[in-house]
Amino acid sequence: MNDTGRQSMTDKAGAAMKPDSQKSMTEQLGDTVKGTMDSMGSSMQPESEKSYGQKATDTMSGNSNENQDTMAGKAKKAMGFE
Repeated sequence: MNDTGRQSMTDKAGAAMKPDSQKSMTEQLGDTVKGTMDSMGSSMQPESEKSYGQKATDTMSGNSNENQDTMAGKAKKAMGFE
């Protein structure tokens, strides 16, 4: 179960399974917006208020209140995409 306004692990996995090269511009933009909103939600919501499922999803995806970049985020910054 995910918290209101947050992506579930299934949603994140679905977006990650399809390569960007096979996604339309609309799909890529949607993934970016959803990912940004989810990351913001993770950072703004205290750990004590997150459901067990959302804590697990945040841990798996690198979204946590520690404000540290995930490996994907670091790679995007290094390549100039962020």
